[in-house]
Amino acid sequence: MINKSLLLRLTAKPGKEKQLAQLLTEGLQYVLDEPNTINWYAFSINESTFGIFDTFPDADALHEHHTGKLAHAIAQAAPELLAEKPSVEVTNILAWK
Repeated sequence: MINKSLLLRLTAKPGKEKQLAQLLTEGLQYVLDEPNTINWYAFSINESTFGIFDTFPDADALHEHHTGKLAHAIAQAAPELLAEKPSVEVTNILAWK
């Protein structure tokens, strides 16, 4: 069952859009090793705004992901790639298909 989700919104610094998109694309390799990350999506909203949406069975799985390899890679790259602090929202899933 899916109960929790994480919505992350990232804004690239001017000229760093391709690097941020590449980091997110490569991030799939990290989450493939996370059996409790049920769904994981990296997306772009516009040229400089990107996001990640992922779902979890419970808060423990969300915490495991939030402290995992991809989170670490994003934190490491943030000073170089991000124009502002990421927006992070933890949500409760009400219904899903």
